[in-house]
Amino acid sequence: MDRSVLLPSGRLSIGKVFDFEAGHRLPGLPPGHKCSQQHGHSYQVEVILTAQALSGPGFVTDFGDLSPFKKFLDAELDHHNLHELLPFEPTSERLAQYLAGWFIQNIEPNIPGQLVTVRVRETQRSWARFDVEQR
Repeated sequence: MDRSVLLPSGRLSIGKVFDFEAGHRLPGLPPGHKCSQQHGHSYQVEVILTAQALSGPGFVTDFGDLSPFKKFLDAELDHHNLHELLPFEPTSERLAQYLAGWFIQNIEPNIPGQLVTVRVRETQRSWARFDVEQR
């Protein structure tokens, strides 16, 4: 049996999900809006990276090389009030963009892959996504 296959060209992607617990409120909303009150979420943050070619044994990026991102989430955001830490109202949309910026500045210079998307999930049914512009 011939097992050879012509591999098509294209981009390869990986994703990894991280989680943290945090509280927040959105004071810019009307007083009657439930999100203007203090509440919390079990956040899930998914990062998606891509590469034109694989490195090492065949990775976009070694998943282990993403561990500094988890350390950042744990040290800086986990079990904190996000509206007290961040210089913006911590909606999921803005949080996704902020985390993309942090990842690009602090993780991406040390890995072969390139960040394309950050998705922040507040609940099983609610999420926001930030797509990095092509660089």
